[in-house]
Amino acid sequence: MSEHENTVEQERSGPLQPVLAGVVAALVGFTSSFAVVLTGLRAVGASPEDAASGLLAICVTQALGMLYLSRRYRQPITLAWSTPGAALLAGTGTVTGGWPAAVGAFVVVGALVVTTGLWPRLGALITSIPTSIAQAMLAGVLLPLCLKPVTAFAASPAIIAPVVLVWLVLQRFSKRWAVPAAFVAAAIVIAVDVVAEDRVPGPSDLVPRVDLTTPQWTWQAIIGIALPLYVVTMASQNIPGMAVMKSFGYDVPWRPAMGVTGLGTVVGAPFGGHAINLAAISAALAAAPQADPDPKRRWIAASSAGWFYLLLALCSAALATLVAVAPAGVVETVAGLALLGTLGASLAGALKNEAGREAAILTFLIAASGVTVLGIGSAFWALVAGLVVRWVLMPSASARP
Repeated sequence: MSEHENTVEQERSGPLQPVLAGVVAALVGFTSSFAVVLTGLRAVGASPEDAASGLLAICVTQALGMLYLSRRYRQPITLAWSTPGAALLAGTGTVTGGWPAAVGAFVVVGALVVTTGLWPRLGALITSIPTSIAQAMLAGVLLPLCLKPVTAFAASPAIIAPVVLVWLVLQRFSKRWAVPAAFVAAAIVIAVDVVAEDRVPGPSDLVPRVDLTTPQWTWQAIIGIALPLYVVTMASQNIPGMAVMKSFGYDVPWRPAMGVTGLGTVVGAPFGGHAINLAAISAALAAAPQADPDPKRRWIAASSAGWFYLLLALCSAALATLVAVAPAGVVETVAGLALLGTLGASLAGALKNEAGREAAILTFLIAASGVTVLGIGSAFWALVAGLVVRWVLMPSASARP
């Protein structure tokens, strides 16, 4: 094909190509992990209405953040909710102060992210946490959720089997759509069960709503939720998100990105949103050449994703209602399947280097145990124990991988 023909072909792929890439990025990101978000919010004390409001809040805040950042800097900067953070919430459970205290912890996370953008030393402190320890903590947090498909299948094989089978088939032929397809299968299973049991929700249950919760602050929630959520969000989302964008030739402005995501988290917290951040894995859908051959036009994909997330926000109440009426184990199965890839990557990162492996394994085990000490969940204690053991066994800074 001649250079002229290449140019013509590029023009033919024109205005709709980045728009469609943005829609796909939003749709895949949303359907792949919203079940994890709802599971996490419910675990820390949110009512079905609070969880629906939280899902709506993070959809809107990340959408507005994408629209601003992509247009302001003409880069395909995509945002996402903190899926690992939601998994952490699912493993943490309720803390002293209940849901209002969890909301207060979300506010603290947002403030810490803003501070990270303004104060380089805080960002340096987070990056100084050994990768193996951070990844081991995340893997331990994810393990209980990733076991849900196994336990749910053992308890109700007829209900869970269709979901797992659809996921498995799509894993073979189109991995990107495996979890969304599993959700569709789960929705069909839920619909059949709801009709059979005559538990059809009313129209009012499907209308989007926002529920305002006045934040409260307890030291247990700040230590047990805010600090681990902040570390996970930075180490597993924001820092990798910057690296992914750089791999495609984009230097994301650090301070504005942290400011937008941090302020978005603070604003969304009273409505139930736990955290928004730079997209990591899904960032490639908008930043790669498939979004548009011209790197200068790929920002349109991120902007389109933002607009589409505003539309998806309208589905928040319906999805939360669907989750609330689902048979036991169905939604947890979708959430567990959605996190298998993240669990695998976290385990690989935690155990990659033999040096410090003992500390990483201990961190993983403590995080996976789900123990609560002094009202503080296992994620915090796992991080503390891992760092202490690593310091004892590897006192030389030069030995750090």
